Amino acid sequence: MSEDKERPLRADAERNRRQIMETAERMFAERGSVATLNEIAHEAGVGVGTVYRRFPDLVSLMNALFAERFTTFLQLAETAAELAEPGEAMRHYLVEAARWRAGDPALDVILAHADLEAAPTAGMREELGRRVDALVERALAAGAVHEGFASSDVYAYLYMIGAIADRTHDVAPDAWRRYVDVLLRGFGLEPATETQAPPAMTDAQILGTWPKP
Repeated sequence: MSEDKERPLRADAERNRRQIMETAERMFAERGSVATLNEIAHEAGVGVGTVYRRFPDLVSLMNALFAERFTTFLQLAETAAELAEPGEAMRHYLVEAARWRAGDPALDVILAHADLEAAPTAGMREELGRRVDALVERALAAGAVHEGFASSDVYAYLYMIGAIADRTHDVAPDAWRRYVDVLLRGFGLEPATETQAPPAMTDAQILGTWPKP
């Protein structure tokens, strides 16, 4: 890594970087990967050259956004691992990871376009896999989840919660919480207790989630 990249960014450069990344997140959530770096620069109110200095191409921007997200998921797994009761540890990770996924409509676009084999994204992905495996193994050994529960169920669970959250965020933004509880019970875990799950969506809300042209 070059000396320039190792050196912390100046405050104004860091503000620009955050503005670029936050604008990209919003545009990816709204438009998918069709947003270009030039368009992101315009929306962010920074020069095109500023964007290209930080992110030479769209993949490098996707990789930076990926790293931020996986840092969060790694921290959630680390916090969960510190809980003494294996079932509570597994539940904590599933609930908090779902909460983050529900609030991140750009995640699927970022995962689809980041370079998952490049460093450091590959290393972060592998480390998260190890941490999730450890949580699952603890829960299984303690009998806190149904026999047959697997790490792949954790990822499928987040896919499902993400799909619900993305489809319902404009009409029933808390709907995903209801299905967290449903799936936790299916895994053999008690549902989250900090808040009551919302009621089922009405027919009008379901209609509002249908795909639109």
